[in-house]
Amino acid sequence: MTDEQTVRIALAGGGAFGAKHAAALRRIKGVEVTAVVSDSLENAQRFAEEQGVGRGVATLEEVLADDDVDAVILATPTPMHAAQTLACLEAGKHVQTEIPLAASLEDAEACLAAQQRTGLVAMVGHTRRFNPSHVWVRRRIQAGQYRIQQMDVQTYFFRRTNLNALGQPRSWTDHLLWHHAAHTVDLFAYQNGSPIVQANAIQGPIHPELGIAMDMSIQLRAENDAICTLSLSFNHDGPLGTFFRYIGNTGTYLARYDDLVTGQNEPIDVSGVDVSLDGIELQDREFIATIREGREPNASIAQVMPCYRTLAELEGQLGAASGS
Repeated sequence: MTDEQTVRIALAGGGAFGAKHAAALRRIKGVEVTAVVSDSLENAQRFAEEQGVGRGVATLEEVLADDDVDAVILATPTPMHAAQTLACLEAGKHVQTEIPLAASLEDAEACLAAQQRTGLVAMVGHTRRFNPSHVWVRRRIQAGQYRIQQMDVQTYFFRRTNLNALGQPRSWTDHLLWHHAAHTVDLFAYQNGSPIVQANAIQGPIHPELGIAMDMSIQLRAENDAICTLSLSFNHDGPLGTFFRYIGNTGTYLARYDDLVTGQNEPIDVSGVDVSLDGIELQDREFIATIREGREPNASIAQVMPCYRTLAELEGQLGAASGS
């Protein structure tokens, strides 16, 4: 595919993150969203009309049979991710899967094998690799101006009932380990340029209705001796989201999504980091660029697999601790 050719994208998922991708793709030259899939044809058609993109279709299978689709972005419920990733690759479509790639190591490894077999672009939405705040820190590290000594991370939501990011009822249950911890586990190793060699986890009680732990604590150590402390909660009644504190040899930085401040709460201008201040847009730009250029994307399945192997190790610890 040449730089001049239009990349035709199908978007699966008509929720909050589907809308973020739709908005991002509208800002990327040479991209056309040709189809939208949601949980019903009616919802898909409504989403397509609201976002001004493509046409609403009933099923992913219809998209995968469409020769006018080059690639698929999956912003669907977590339990669908692995099976849909495999379906896209087997149908000959490049695919970007929202984080997490899978909710088990076995499924993640199957996706890696399919990508290697097909040679298609297969990228995972590890957005922290693309947020300007984290890219700014990474560039200082790569220039030899900064070394992480500790990352202190808080991931807090109020999810005592099954609601999505828009406050609407959700048909599936989110997960602190396989979804929210995945962001930090991957970012910690990526920023350090050093693999995780030690990982520990404990969790609080299992919610009687949701069937998941609502509180979790994770410790990580990289081969270069940097450490990470990650606190996660679905019980937090306060500001929501994830706050990353970088404690390093030449400064402290606090990153929240695309924004960055010093340890003294002084804003850092990250507007010059890239062409956009939107991490989702930069993530999508990478996906489109790698399809055109025929190269491996940042956050390819192969690159993020160490994260999922660490999550499986932590899951084993938590299972052993609970006697399951």
